[in-house]
Amino acid sequence: MSVAPTAKPSWTTRARELAMGALPPEKLLPDNQPTYVASWIYVFGVASLAALVVIIGSGVILGLKGPAWWHFTGIGHFFNSIHLWSVELFFFFMVIHLWGKYWMAAWRGGRSRVWVTGAITFLVAVPAALTGYVSQQNFDAQWIATQAKDGLNSVGVGAFFNVTNFGQMYSWHVLLLPIAVVALVAAHVLLVRTHGVVPPFELEKRLERAGAHAGGVTGGAGADTGAGEGDGSGAAA
Repeated sequence: MSVAPTAKPSWTTRARELAMGALPPEKLLPDNQPTYVASWIYVFGVASLAALVVIIGSGVILGLKGPAWWHFTGIGHFFNSIHLWSVELFFFFMVIHLWGKYWMAAWRGGRSRVWVTGAITFLVAVPAALTGYVSQQNFDAQWIATQAKDGLNSVGVGAFFNVTNFGQMYSWHVLLLPIAVVALVAAHVLLVRTHGVVPPFELEKRLERAGAHAGGVTGGAGADTGAGEGDGSGAAA
């Protein structure tokens, strides 16, 4: 009876094993979270994700209908406003989230990649918003483009990033930069799931330890003084 040789694992098996090792189901979709996650500072990250979903949804509708629709129809104005204000809220929530995590030192505990992906997401979202402003096809877009053109030309990027070229800016805005933002956000969320949410500083415990240490030092000094006085009184007697 011959035994078939053991087949080498395929690339799909290796990919599955790597994915399961890096992101097991209990980390990807946990049943519970630590109590400190209930703080408001963690809400702004989720609010940024919600605003991003609205941005993508309204942007897809605007891209399918075109400039004439979003400038000259009532429902087009509505979706254009939804897209604009979701972008404003996205940046508002993201800036609060970034500053909050900065002061919390969110890179602690081996979470440097979590912090880096979040910061890079903000940097990539800035040109995504700029290309959206210059893609409006109105006088505002023309004014913004002409003002931004000189600044970009001064640093030498105007040759391949021409803000007065509507077709180029539209491609950047609806395809290239959104893909980069979504990919970075996905990586950021997966890293958060992998490493967990950064815990707050244990200030109260540190203060208690510092107080106990200060009390111990004071008590020790008092004991030494009392011993000295006792020795002196005994000698006098």
